[in-house]
Amino acid sequence: MNVTWVHSLPTGKETGTFLTIDLGGTNLRVCKVTLHGESAKNKDQKYDIEQEQYKFPNSIKSTNADELWTHVAEKLEDFIENKGLAKEYDDKNKMPLGFCFSYPATQDGIDHAVLQRWTKGFDIDGVEGHDAAAQLRAKMEEKKLPLDLICVINDTVGALVASAYSDPATIIGGIFGTGCNAAYMSSVSSIKKLSPDDERLKDKDGNTRPLMAINCEYGAFDNARKVLPWTKYDAQIDEESPRPGQQAFEKLSAGLYLGEIFRLILVEFADRGLIFADQEKNGNEKLRQRYSIDTGFLSQIENDETEGFTDTRGMFRDVLGLDVADEELEVFRRVAELIAVRGARLCACGVAAICLEEGITEGHVAADGSVANKHPHFKKRWAKALDQILGFDSVGEDQDPIIITSADDGSGVGCAIIAAMEMEDRLQRQAA
Repeated sequence: MNVTWVHSLPTGKETGTFLTIDLGGTNLRVCKVTLHGESAKNKDQKYDIEQEQYKFPNSIKSTNADELWTHVAEKLEDFIENKGLAKEYDDKNKMPLGFCFSYPATQDGIDHAVLQRWTKGFDIDGVEGHDAAAQLRAKMEEKKLPLDLICVINDTVGALVASAYSDPATIIGGIFGTGCNAAYMSSVSSIKKLSPDDERLKDKDGNTRPLMAINCEYGAFDNARKVLPWTKYDAQIDEESPRPGQQAFEKLSAGLYLGEIFRLILVEFADRGLIFADQEKNGNEKLRQRYSIDTGFLSQIENDETEGFTDTRGMFRDVLGLDVADEELEVFRRVAELIAVRGARLCACGVAAICLEEGITEGHVAADGSVANKHPHFKKRWAKALDQILGFDSVGEDQDPIIITSADDGSGVGCAIIAAMEMEDRLQRQAA
């Protein structure tokens, strides 16, 4: 669990224009965000956003630090030119930049982030153990970009803050997508990693601030494998991953892995002659390609309401080049359900742990990510599991004391709001 140096949730009054970047698992996203604060007519118009998304070349995931940050800086440069921002900002009037870096990082300050380890399939040399913010800052200076890096955040913290900007009932920001993680506001007195006398915890008047956002990084829960029951498929995924022995919880529950678990089960069934027995061995070649099935594949299987499940049959033909018999289809739907149910229930465990630790009894869990927002049954299964753990007398997933809501854009808008909060804090310190 990592401290973030975000000391409060937003007031909803934050304003300004900011550039943000999100270094995610699949894409690099660059956004220009304008916050309207109290001048907004309603909560749905509290910000404007212009954005571009750049898909990472596969080679980037296993390159080196210089190539990574050169790629990021080049996309920032493209965005600045394409949006005409070079006319508004220069070396003397830099545009504030927020950096969403959604990987485990140790932060000595809000504009600093030493990467602990790569996750989500990344294995880029020369970044682990180094300040990612400093590396990006150096590359921006090299390219003379008119940007001032104000803050580095995790996407969970961004989701928490962005959602609280419009919804004060927000208690937790969660990511249930490529990875699995959450953030919440903790009392500073319960953070044993920090001394209460740490000057970094003081406000402008010298008083210790009461709260701090915590990035749980619970995707790494049970790396020692002493708690969670693993299947042989989970063990194989771990062994073949870029970081065996790490992100144990995530490998059982996150979107990056659910499709691969499904594929491994199907491969075993095929090897045992239980499925596709009447099709040529080379006819299931695509099935034997690692990560050839993604989580969206499982979502579509469970969401298929076509007669005779023609959409699922077509998907098997298009993606894997395989024809599916009726009996096989029934098995595949059940396997997809089992994998997704386990993932949803594990995700509920992470949130329940926070609620039990902090004594939280009501509020909104702002969830972002493809699994939370695109899987047809995730929210219902998640809510049922949370009810069972916390002892709610459930009256429906939208009426429980703690409910899951769709997070506002944490990596874009949330990052901008945190940058605005940090700039305001700096001004107050200077005035003092």
